[in-house]
Amino acid sequence: MEKLHLPIIIDVDEDGYYIVSCPVFKGCHSYGETIDEALENIKEVIEMCLEETKVEELNKFVGFREMEVALNA
Repeated sequence: MEKLHLPIIIDVDEDGYYIVSCPVFKGCHSYGETIDEALENIKEVIEMCLEETKVEELNKFVGFREMEVALNA
């Protein structure tokens, strides 16, 4: 079985829920009360996205960078 390695971005919202996104698919987001729950949920969403999108048509994820900006305090 061929495996696909996909980038996942995890954030925490103001209510403490973990928000997960897979940037190679448009609109591929989910959430959970724990990281494990959020990851399990995004896996289901990714499987649905793969039913509609060919691997060759995936968005190209370049990477993650951190940027420094000054605060106007």
